[in-house]
Amino acid sequence: AAVFNKFDTLAAALTAADLVDTLKGEGPFTVFAPTEEAFAALPEGTLDSLFLPENKQALTDILLYHVVSGSVLAEQVVTLESADTVLGQPVTIKVEDGKVYVNEAQVIVTDIKTTNGVIHVINAVILPPQ
Repeated sequence: AAVFNKFDTLAAALTAADLVDTLKGEGPFTVFAPTEEAFAALPEGTLDSLFLPENKQALTDILLYHVVSGSVLAEQVVTLESADTVLGQPVTIKVEDGKVYVNEAQVIVTDIKTTNGVIHVINAVILPPQ
């Protein structure tokens, strides 16, 4: 869990959504983890709103949309066109000019190994289809 130190907002969101224990579970999981800047780039007030107790389900859905079952390393990710998230909604994966995108978010750091999977850092928060 030490890797989450750089992801204060993500850690706070996982705590608010009661997902910390889930993601510390057996797994394996692949997490597309937005940077602090990615959360900051959300429209003003979005994050505050998502942290309200009445919006816990929306927050949970968004977070689960960033998680794929199994440990999917970068070399496997680039061979995929989509991946099914734990939320049950797929994300689109594309490689363009040597860069990998999950929906509209660019993967900026790959293959951070954890005890129960792998983390790929993305530069935007991806939102499930409404």
